[in-house]
Amino acid sequence: MPLPLAFSLSKAIFLVPFSLGSCDRGKRFDFWSSRGRNTGKRFMGLLLLVLLFLVSASSADEGAFIGVNIGTALSDMPNPTQVVALLKVQQIRHIRLYDADRAMLLALANTGIRVTISVPNDELLGIGQSNASAANWVSRNVLAHVPATNITGIAVGSEVLSTLPNAAPILVSAIKFIYSALVASNLDSQIKVSTPHSSSIILDSFPPSQAFFNRSWDPVMVPLLKFLQSSGSYLMLNVYPYYDYMQSNGVIPLDYALFRPLSPTKEAVDPNTLLHYTNVFDAVVDAAYFAMSYQNFTNIPIVVTETGWPSKGDSSEPDATLENANTYNSNLIRHVLNSTGTPKHPGIAVSSYIYELYNEDLRAGPISEKNWGLFNGNGVPVYILHLTGSGTVLANDTTNQTFCVAKEGADPKMIQAALDWACGPGKVDCSILVQGQPCYEPDTVVGHASYAFNAYYHRMAMTDGTCNFNGVAIISTTDPSHGSCIYPGSGGRNETFVNGTTLVPTNSTTSGCNSRHFRQENIYVRVITVWFVLWCAVYL
Repeated sequence: MPLPLAFSLSKAIFLVPFSLGSCDRGKRFDFWSSRGRNTGKRFMGLLLLVLLFLVSASSADEGAFIGVNIGTALSDMPNPTQVVALLKVQQIRHIRLYDADRAMLLALANTGIRVTISVPNDELLGIGQSNASAANWVSRNVLAHVPATNITGIAVGSEVLSTLPNAAPILVSAIKFIYSALVASNLDSQIKVSTPHSSSIILDSFPPSQAFFNRSWDPVMVPLLKFLQSSGSYLMLNVYPYYDYMQSNGVIPLDYALFRPLSPTKEAVDPNTLLHYTNVFDAVVDAAYFAMSYQNFTNIPIVVTETGWPSKGDSSEPDATLENANTYNSNLIRHVLNSTGTPKHPGIAVSSYIYELYNEDLRAGPISEKNWGLFNGNGVPVYILHLTGSGTVLANDTTNQTFCVAKEGADPKMIQAALDWACGPGKVDCSILVQGQPCYEPDTVVGHASYAFNAYYHRMAMTDGTCNFNGVAIISTTDPSHGSCIYPGSGGRNETFVNGTTLVPTNSTTSGCNSRHFRQENIYVRVITVWFVLWCAVYL
């Protein structure tokens, strides 16, 4: 698990000079000896510019992240090689394992994927009572795999205080013993140690400013927080708005649990801080921040080690649906990767691991327990997250085959009005629809509207509400491309999307054909900047 944003800068400062030295060592020393001290100073100044640039880029990359938990209670569990292949395709760069499976760690070698491994609860007692046992565990499950496998975190136990309270007295000892073994191997700065907690250990969680940890756990929580602070680690927290919603008896609105937009009058307001909360996730995270501050710990970051929404439930769980699971996880990913932060700590990333990668059909309990996964065991998405085309993690429509087309039988006048909006205020480039261009045929309002609707839908990264057009559009899995008319999202070509703000289609009759603008200026500027600085470093 990577360091939170607050710690990524120092990490980058130590890593970047090494990589620069290894890439240009011969040229740098020849240059240094031939140009003398003054030129050397100039070089070092320019090198510092490169370093600062790369530190900045690294800080951005190392900030907020979305990871996934990987459970294995599947009747058709893929082998480790297949799991890693799926992770690569889905651009998943952070995972959490519930153990330290050797085959899985070997399959992850040389992938760069950041791995949090776990000490299972059934191994906790032995490790917590013996420093030697902890050292052996680290030797067997960490030293045998690093650096090829990028292990960055160790979760010691899971929800111990709420599910295995008898082991609570040795929890902090187990964590410290594992940490000592890492220190002995000089891995303590690379691998952080913590333990995941259920949010249920936070009492009086709303308003967040009044939250506090269950005082009966002070003998564990206080030394644990001291350890997290001194070691530069983070509080691991499992956050499940689904359960908060289900147990609220109608007090928590579904939209509030799903990150859906709320009117200001429906936002929850903390009367003590006047902070406005638009979703359960932020409220729970801030409750944990306030609970830590109540214990006088104000600088410990939080990583959410589990969160998600089930896609299927029994008759007593009517809101465990594909649509709600899709909405929650899609909105969660955007919320985290935008570094929105929380009302208490805006702009500070709360990196999160989605529960979970696969549906686990062998899990006991209600139907919902088996249906938290993003994928089935065969790698097919349980549902298609509304993220494809955004260039981000978990764009799990691996074929990109969803399209927005005009609805058959809809009022032609309404279709025409929506087409006019798409080609006007919607900023779709409709020049491809004029006579002589590839998508002119069929020359019908439905044909032209389908292309324009789909172009808008994909330009907005297929997010909720962008294929509606006052009810005259519908999502289809059939590729409407024909001849040389290739629709955005088709396998026929890759699309580059324009950044923009979601607009609400109206019946405006404004029309026009705007050119498609590819926003690659930032990429070019960064590449040219690096090239220029490196050129100056060598030749000036």
